[in-house]
Amino acid sequence: MISFSSFYKKQTKQYLLFLLGCFSASVFGQELNCYVEINADQVKQSNKQVFSTLKSGISDFINKTRWTNKTVAPNEKLDCAVFIRVREFSGQEFLAEIQIQSSRPVYNSTYNAPVFNFKDEQFRFTYVEYQDLTYNPYTFNSNLLSVLSFYVYTVLGLDADTFSPEGGTAFYQEAQKVMNLAQGNGFKGWVSSDGNATRFRLIQDLLTNTFAGYRKTLYEYHRNGLDLLTDNPRKAKENIAKSLTYLEDMNNSRPNSLLLRVFFDAKADELNSVFSEGPPIDLISTLNTLNKLAPAYATKWANIQN
Repeated sequence: MISFSSFYKKQTKQYLLFLLGCFSASVFGQELNCYVEINADQVKQSNKQVFSTLKSGISDFINKTRWTNKTVAPNEKLDCAVFIRVREFSGQEFLAEIQIQSSRPVYNSTYNAPVFNFKDEQFRFTYVEYQDLTYNPYTFNSNLLSVLSFYVYTVLGLDADTFSPEGGTAFYQEAQKVMNLAQGNGFKGWVSSDGNATRFRLIQDLLTNTFAGYRKTLYEYHRNGLDLLTDNPRKAKENIAKSLTYLEDMNNSRPNSLLLRVFFDAKADELNSVFSEGPPIDLISTLNTLNKLAPAYATKWANIQN
């Protein structure tokens, strides 16, 4: 039996890994262990202190806010990262882009699988140094808090979807509430007219049956695929290949959707490694599916060595 230790080692070099959690089939981390980084290299500003306090404030806001009614141990927290690149800064106004990544532990291994990797380029907000950042689910406080809260609930929902079928619905509904409160306040990314890769489109699609194939794939891919890699690698690879067919069905009815891109932006490197290592399986149909669904990653699919 071929060991998957090299697979895990390779992937840890490609993704930011944080605290490695224990896994239980009945309990999953629902509070966050979030790494925050702010890049302000583009900003010509002599006093960079405001970016340090912003980073600390965001980190405290995400990691210390109680987002669920669950009590979780430190090793059960959901690992994620928030990267903010500030493009312009004047007074208290920030024009930036934000990238959110999240991962979840794989059963019986030390590997954390990437689940979400999303860049949001419509991120404008105001921030005063040492400003109190407190979440209020019933009102719009600021675009900074709304965007952060929206993505917190989104990554919680995605994580839950990987552990139980459609387990993340309640979290997506909370993200939708954040969106509804933010609409009408003059910030981009919250309404349908703002484009096809927005917060609005992301949460609408996650809650629409038309794109249920994405959520079904998340569950089948992780619980019946990755979580079996150590104990039954052949079956795991077959199940991962099968899970992609739900994306294919989804794409047949709604081609080139945002969620399709979201999936492969997170999973392309992992798929390359999974299918290249361990016992060989028949990948002819799967490779055709990958090239059809994600032609932007054709080079990676061509490099798969089964």
